[in-house]
Parts: sequence; C-alpha cells; structure tokens
Amino acid sequence: MEQKKQLVDLDWNNLGFSYIKTDYRYISYWKNGAWDEGKLTKDNQVHISEGSTALHYGQTCFEGLKAYRTKSGDIQLFRPDRNAKRMQESCERLLMPVVSEEKFIDAVKQAVKANEQWIPPYGTEGSLYIRPYMIGVGDNIGVQPADEYIFSVFVMPVGAYFKGGLTPTNFIVSEYDRAASYGTGAVKVGGNYGSSFLPWDKAQKRQFSDCIYLDPATHTKIEEVGSANFFAITKDGTFVTPASPSILPSITKYSLLHLAEHYLNMPVVEGDVYIDRLDDYAEAGACGTAAVITPIGGIQYKDDFHVFYSETAVGPVTTKLYDLLTGIQFGDVEGPKDWIVKV
Repeated sequence: MEQKKQLVDLDWNNLGFSYIKTDYRYISYWKNGAWDEGKLTKDNQVHISEGSTALHYGQTCFEGLKAYRTKSGDIQLFRPDRNAKRMQESCERLLMPVVSEEKFIDAVKQAVKANEQWIPPYGTEGSLYIRPYMIGVGDNIGVQPADEYIFSVFVMPVGAYFKGGLTPTNFIVSEYDRAASYGTGAVKVGGNYGSSFLPWDKAQKRQFSDCIYLDPATHTKIEEVGSANFFAITKDGTFVTPASPSILPSITKYSLLHLAEHYLNMPVVEGDVYIDRLDDYAEAGACGTAAVITPIGGIQYKDDFHVFYSETAVGPVTTKLYDLLTGIQFGDVEGPKDWIVKV
C-alpha cells in the first residue's frame, strides 16, 4: 500500500484564497509543432522572451479546478474532462495549440500527486486549487500567433470561500460590457479579466461585492456576475440561467443545472433573464469554481435596489444545491457517472 505523505504545517481551518507556493508544478513546451513530454519542476518562476505574445497581444488562457480529500482519505477531481475541453476551445479561439484531454488530465494529476501534502484534510472545507494555463512565448514582435508555447499547471491549498457558511452578498449593475457580442466572452482568456478590474473597483467603492454585466447588444438581460455565472430560482420553482454566446460555459453552472433537474426534480431553463423582471425570482446566486455558489442578497440597478430571498439568510433551494454539489465533490454524495476522477 502506498505511503501517504505527511501534511505540511498549516492552519487548515483558516486558509484564505491567495497564492501559496507549493513544492512542484508541471510544465510542458510546444516547439517545432509539437508538445514535449512535460515534467515537474520546483521552479515557480516562468522564464520567457521579452517578445512573448502573452505579454503584448494577450495570447494567454487558463482554467481553474480543484482536488478534494474525501473522508476515507482519497483524492479526487471534479469533472476535469470539462476543463480540458473548455481550455481546448480557448486555445482554438486564440490560435494556440490545443492540449489533448489525456495530456491535460495527466498534467493535473501529476501536479496534485506531487503536492499531496498540501491538500487540506477532510472536514476543513478546504481544497487544492488547480490552475492550468497556456501562454504564447518566444521571440516575436509582429501581430500574429507565437511559434512557441508553455502549458503549465500549479496548485495551492485554499479554504472555504465563505467563513461561517454561505452568506448573501450584494451586486450592482455595471455600465461597462464584460465582452463583445461576438468577442471572447465564451472562452477563458486573460483579456476578459483584465478589463473587469475597473468595473469591480467601482463596485467595491460603492460597497458592493462586484458587478452584474448585461448583454452588450441591448443592455436589457443579465449575462454574468463579475467572473461568475448567474442563476436564479423563479417563484414557481424553476432553475433559470442566462443563455448567450458571450457567457463563459461554467462547469459549476452546468453541474447545478443537471442536479436541479435530475436530483431535485426542478424544471430548468437556459434563457433570457431580463434586468427589469427581477420580481419573477425568489432566489438568485453566482456560481463558479472558487466559491461554488455565492448567494445574491440584492442587485442595485439604476435607482432601484432589488432584494431576492434575503440580505442575511440563504434561500432553501440555493442551500440544497450547494450541499448537494459540495457533497459530491468531497465524496459524501454519489454523483452522476464520470463526474469524479480519482488521483
């Protein structure tokens, strides 16, 4: 039987969500039209040419997923095949070489296994955050795709996004667009995030957690919540989430859609969520890898502040979905076939 590595000395119950240097990261290079085999390295510094397209033209994309320690001590990943597929779509959009699903999952497993002692113990609500990314590198200067690329995966322990359980938070509708109608909104590329810093800062200065972004064409429909997807529960119990070619296809969102329909027997709809029809919804939330679910207490739109279920308490359907999804991720609830991959 393989010997388990002794955990590093950390205050596991008080981890935040910030960078921590762990022991190893995976790195692979694309040169002359092919990927090398990749390797683990202790070096957390990336050495690239000053002409790298990632620095000048934004030729960079990334992913985010987690590894979880179960009650029995197993280590498992949640739907890494979906992250692999989404990264391939991001790469294709930026004319970068794709990483096969097999290589992607193998790289993730290598990075997780090499840093096993950094995975928070079961019961702390912590997990190992995994950040795969790809950048265009090499000696370039013209506005064109690079000839060389780096694909890397690094990891770090993170705590529960919420201290003391789920807590509703408030958002404000931004006058800025997150992405153009036919731009890069549906892929996970760096430029989408850099452009969100100013709207986020303005929201913070008005005491809101982040922005609600409307559709860029008409500014009448909700698209995303900061860097997360939006969902709501109608007063008659339907799970609703926006549909748009500008929205990043969140793995968490599609998992919640499946669980709402097949585990909670709720009607589900991907469709338009009009900003002037918020009274149709009893609960609302944002969803993504970091927090799983962020309950939305209220939304400020122009001069109106709309409260959903409560500014202080979490709605019953949101709570059920959160408990169900995290139960699957930590191995306490049996999820759909192929959602869990053991490390």
